[in-house]
Amino acid sequence: VQLVESGGGLVQPGGSLRLSCAASGFTLRGYWMSWYRQGLEKERELVAGISYTGSFINYAESVKGRFTISRDNAKNTVYLQMNSLKPEDTAVYYCNVRYGGTEYWGQGTLVTVSS
Repeated sequence: VQLVESGGGLVQPGGSLRLSCAASGFTLRGYWMSWYRQGLEKERELVAGISYTGSFINYAESVKGRFTISRDNAKNTVYLQMNSLKPEDTAVYYCNVRYGGTEYWGQGTLVTVSS
């Protein structure tokens, strides 16, 4: 099982980024997928989660209305569209899945929001 995040980078406040999480070694269809983030000297926190059909989605209060999680099961990929980015969104963003009773994490992708 492998999760590979991409799409991070440096963006100005108010800007947008789209993160991708490509899964391999398993078919993510049938599994709840999540995005987490961890800022410098902060605890890792849940950002968003999506059910295997996309019917159920949850977001952290801090990103509601700005971030959108989605999935393309045919491409075995999960996305996080981030709009109206703020400096406090600066963090390493991780993709997560609980598969076979084990938590799997990607290596993370760094998002820096700064002018």
